[in-house]
Amino acid sequence: MATKEMNNRSAYHEYFIEDKWTAGIVLLGTEVKSIREGKVSFNDSFCLLHKNELWVRGLYIAEYSLGTSNNHIAVHDRKLLLKKRELKKIENRMKDKGYTIVPLRVFFNDKHLAKVEIGIGRGKKLYDKRETLKKKDTERDIKRFLK
Repeated sequence: MATKEMNNRSAYHEYFIEDKWTAGIVLLGTEVKSIREGKVSFNDSFCLLHKNELWVRGLYIAEYSLGTSNNHIAVHDRKLLLKKRELKKIENRMKDKGYTIVPLRVFFNDKHLAKVEIGIGRGKKLYDKRETLKKKDTERDIKRFLK
């Protein structure tokens, strides 16, 4: 069965992503089935550190279509699993002003475990966003011209 990889494209538009980590995520059974169907939305999702634990907030995973009364809640805080050493690095980076932790993609690894790629990003200004769009347009035009 081919599984989909869900990317958070708006994170790359809104932030300069400087560091990336891959974290496990604590999920319920019906959440895993919904992710396999590709029913994930990153709108307004972000990560936060609370009591030396990393949580993802606002990640929408649609209810499983074949779920029973034991179906999961679509939006709730989900714990991310990282090593203490990685959490300390993230905590030290977050002390700098203007940085935030955003989920970049949800995927299944080789062992069929659900993983979340998170990144530490610095917010872009409006002129930075315009510059990024111009670069993408010119690269697209060059590729089109070379074909």
